[in-house]
Amino acid sequence: MAPALFVDTGSPVHRLNPVTKLVALLSILVIVFALPQWWTSAIVVVAILVPAAIVARRARALAGIGGRILLPIVLVLVLVQGFTFPGGRTVVWQWGALSLTAEGLTFALNTGARIVALVLASVLLVVTTHPGDLMSALTEHGLSPKFSYIISSTLQLIPSFRTRADGILLAQQARGLAIPRSPLRRVRVMLPLLGPLVLGMFTDVEERGTAMEARGFGSTVRRTALEAVPDSPGQRLARWLMAALAAAAVVVPLVQELL
Repeated sequence: MAPALFVDTGSPVHRLNPVTKLVALLSILVIVFALPQWWTSAIVVVAILVPAAIVARRARALAGIGGRILLPIVLVLVLVQGFTFPGGRTVVWQWGALSLTAEGLTFALNTGARIVALVLASVLLVVTTHPGDLMSALTEHGLSPKFSYIISSTLQLIPSFRTRADGILLAQQARGLAIPRSPLRRVRVMLPLLGPLVLGMFTDVEERGTAMEARGFGSTVRRTALEAVPDSPGQRLARWLMAALAAAAVVVPLVQELL
């Protein structure tokens, strides 16, 4: 299965050990949810994620993929929370029975900023990390091959699903399927394509399971990696520092509340 979203540009970000990037993602997740202020997430995006994407020469992919995911989420979040937030008292704009409140917008800003940071960090991991390298690195660090495969295959799920859907659509168009311009009619035409798509994914899962069993994937014997994923003492130290920073983001606010 080709990692469609991954493009190796040979950048320093690509050369990082996948475990380092995964720990960075998990640390960002903990920090932005432990410190719910919007500016925390903004600092993470502006000071870490955007420069990393530029260094990796994947800023355009990050903006494109992240924008398509985040735009509808943020729009719905602002509309729903802005107009229906239960604790809203300060009316910013009103139209009939609908009232846009400052409290709702603040809640939407804080929540939306965390979602933006989480999605962009996840996308950056996907576009700069080969799934095979991630699986090998996790296995080398002692994680069960089964769990390593689950994590790495998640990175390939959406690209694989999209590739198969495009193939089914092109095959149907070659047989004379016309795609109307009307969105409602287009949905009606596309619905029958879901059957082959879902059945094809189940078939692919079964074939992969058979191939993995034939290669002794469930064996408990420790394997020797054919190609070791590069790691360094500096990266190992950085992973411990990121974990400590994430723990501090959780502990310090709790201590401040107790004091």
